[in-house]
Amino acid sequence: MSAPNSVSAPALPPAVAQARRLSRYLARMLDSQPWLAEALAASIERPLAEADLQRFVAAREVLHGGGDGALRPALRQLRMWTLCHLIVRDLALGAPLAEVTETMTLLAEVALRHAHDVLRAGLVERHGQPLSPTGWEQELLVVGMGKLGGRELNVSSDIDLIFIYPEDGDTGGRKAISNYEFFEKLGKQLIQALAEITEHGQVFRVDMRLRPNGDSGPLVCCFDMLENYFVTQGREWERYAWIKARVMLGERWPELEQLARPFVFRKYLDFGAINAMRELHAQIRREVARRERANNVKLGPGGIREIEFIAQVFQLIRGGRDTALQVRPTLAVLARLPERGILSEEAVTELSNAYVFLRRLEHRLQYLDDAQTHDLPEKDEDRALIAEAMGFADYAALLAVLDAHREVVSRHFDSVFGDPSEEDHSLDATWANARDTEAATGALGELGYRHPRMAAERLAAMHASPRYRQLPNNIKSRFDALMPRVLEAAASTPGADETLARLLDLIEAIGRRGAYLALLQQYPQALRRVADLMSASRWGAQFLTRHPILLDEMLDARSLDNAPDWKAFRASLAEELEALEPDMERQMDVMRERHHAQVFRLLTQDLAGLLTVEKLADHLSELADIVLDLTLPLCWRRIKIRHREAPKFAVISYGKLGGKELGYASDLDIVFLHDDEAGEAPEVYTRLAQRVSTWLSSQTAAGQLFETDLRLRPNGESGLLVSSLESFRSYQLESAWVWEHQALTRARFSAGDRTIGEAFERIRCEVLCMRRDLPSLRAEVLAMRHKMRDAHGSRSEEVFDLKHDEGGLIDVEFLIQYLVLGHSHDHPRLTGNLGNIALLGIAGELGLVPADLAAACADSYRELRRLQHRQRLNERPSRVDPAEAAAARKPVRALWRAVFGD
Repeated sequence: MSAPNSVSAPALPPAVAQARRLSRYLARMLDSQPWLAEALAASIERPLAEADLQRFVAAREVLHGGGDGALRPALRQLRMWTLCHLIVRDLALGAPLAEVTETMTLLAEVALRHAHDVLRAGLVERHGQPLSPTGWEQELLVVGMGKLGGRELNVSSDIDLIFIYPEDGDTGGRKAISNYEFFEKLGKQLIQALAEITEHGQVFRVDMRLRPNGDSGPLVCCFDMLENYFVTQGREWERYAWIKARVMLGERWPELEQLARPFVFRKYLDFGAINAMRELHAQIRREVARRERANNVKLGPGGIREIEFIAQVFQLIRGGRDTALQVRPTLAVLARLPERGILSEEAVTELSNAYVFLRRLEHRLQYLDDAQTHDLPEKDEDRALIAEAMGFADYAALLAVLDAHREVVSRHFDSVFGDPSEEDHSLDATWANARDTEAATGALGELGYRHPRMAAERLAAMHASPRYRQLPNNIKSRFDALMPRVLEAAASTPGADETLARLLDLIEAIGRRGAYLALLQQYPQALRRVADLMSASRWGAQFLTRHPILLDEMLDARSLDNAPDWKAFRASLAEELEALEPDMERQMDVMRERHHAQVFRLLTQDLAGLLTVEKLADHLSELADIVLDLTLPLCWRRIKIRHREAPKFAVISYGKLGGKELGYASDLDIVFLHDDEAGEAPEVYTRLAQRVSTWLSSQTAAGQLFETDLRLRPNGESGLLVSSLESFRSYQLESAWVWEHQALTRARFSAGDRTIGEAFERIRCEVLCMRRDLPSLRAEVLAMRHKMRDAHGSRSEEVFDLKHDEGGLIDVEFLIQYLVLGHSHDHPRLTGNLGNIALLGIAGELGLVPADLAAACADSYRELRRLQHRQRLNERPSRVDPAEAAAARKPVRALWRAVFGD
């Protein structure tokens, strides 16, 4: 390359000279623009900031005489300087990719804003300000799409724009025109100002094809038109495009984002997006193959577009429910995927490294001649320049690393977008011909079903049902692809017939919801886990069928490994609920969804044998406490007349929650207390208690949190819903029945004002430590026990009721309650809310009962709870073969005799 005549090569700074050798565009600009070398020498030591660009364009406009005529040359020279600055910074000074893309994005923003302000002023002078019918000034919102929206602009990129204005109306000048005409004129002038090729070149090519209805649609549209388009005509690929949409001009951007968000991000987990993006990618692949562009680093196999698709498909699937995924830059999206268990750290590292490599290579291809190319060069001279610019000894070495990156990207892309249902399945014919019951019976029998005829009749009924026959074609195709795999998955589990019946209940529940069918179709491992769950637990099967949104949990294997982090869960849920204020309906749904997800994760760990019954109960109880504690302030805000900032109010839990023995479907036995002398306090806190109970027990679209039982409050159902601390103390000391003191042994503070919780605990200890006449206490406890046994115990010796029969769970609880009430006066340690097993141990240590018998009884209690839990997992009555519980009953009965006699 010959040295320029106007500027001798030795006069250039070394970095500029080095970059000049690798970029013919830079060489041409230095040769033709005498001012450029000096400008570069002054700027290349640091990245350009927005203020630098603004100062440059202002100075150039002055240089060109100001006015409308100066706009085009000033902007084009701004672009020339900025691009040459980046070429030197990137090729010679090691500027990171982020600096390059951010500087190009700033260039687009400064150029757009400046051109808009100049051109709008001219139109306003001729036509007046565009106004709404109510007289509000209207503005043009310029939406940057694609890499411009994501602040990832490449160095020779065009810019994808959409022009929006809020409201129709007319301008207020003498030559009035409609707002549409005003903004259409402004839009056309903006495009010309940026894209027109002059003797100074152009600023950016402008692509408007992403606007509603593309090239056939109007150049500008108002909010109402855009919203209507999203609802009636918006297509899947447009959702993909709008992920990166960013308002670059216009103050009413929050309204536009609020309008677009529901179109882009669904409230549910949208696994149907995988199929839509797979089809879009297939179109791109066909186009690449047709044009023989396999060596295109953007669109070819393993290229930039595949990495973008991987990131953005998970945004479409989950972004509506996980707002942290509603970010625009590709690398930022990828970085969020490992912590959600969507991709592994290793996969994201590989994809991120490939993305940076491919984008750097893309830029070097474009630096050669400032051409918008992504194709690898064919000339040996160009290949040598690109290899050197990328830091390789030769082109072959560059190609080896490039191919390795593309292979990695293709592998990860295929793992995300590969279609498991493309291959024929051996049971396709069985489902397709399901109405042939005889043939289906034979096929199911060969799979190992014990009652194949019954299963075949169920399949035939599904296939013939109007619900199935009326499915839209796209959903029916997913349904048909899934059903053979359902039959196979169920057959591989213990109790295949019962598993299949439960799976078919689930499929019927989600049959019209293509996203859930797509999830099970797309992820065979999720279907296998669902089948295992259906086999292991009838309760779990019904829980999942009621809340199919939990299917997503089946994708994350970490749910089996990680113990719950309740502190982090509480903080996360609190933040999410706060962000949704004041949308109470959505808050109630989110709380239910998050609670159900945690319960489901515990269920999967439970079924995998990773949790003891005691540990599971601890987790479920802590989760309930968190839900109660977050519910209180949300309900308090909705009390219209509040006499204080924070309520002096607490929730006291009894029963299973009080004893931290909560099960999956347990009710909450709760009592409400307040400590507030204000005259209006009783009425205000009664409303709060009603709201809390309603919040917990209401059925919403997301289901229910808990049934609540408020009957343990003073005076039961005839008593006040909320008691003051003092009245509660008086009642417990003066009026409560013995059974109410028994209940108090398992009561504790769960949520609300901690000072009230501490005061409650003092009252509780005071009541439990009252000196009692042991014979009278014994008679009262025995009378209540006999009453319960008569009401609930089994009437047959052929079954044993784990809870109510002699030697069962209630006997253990009554034993402990008697010991606590009878001996806490002398041994206050017994008042601790430590759980029945720990209290048995203390009673043994204190010599109130034989220590060895107390230990044996504790083991029996564990075993009886385990058996009860097993029964409940399959929604069976808490009754078993007496032989199964015989060993556990013996210590309980022995301890009963030791304490109460025969």
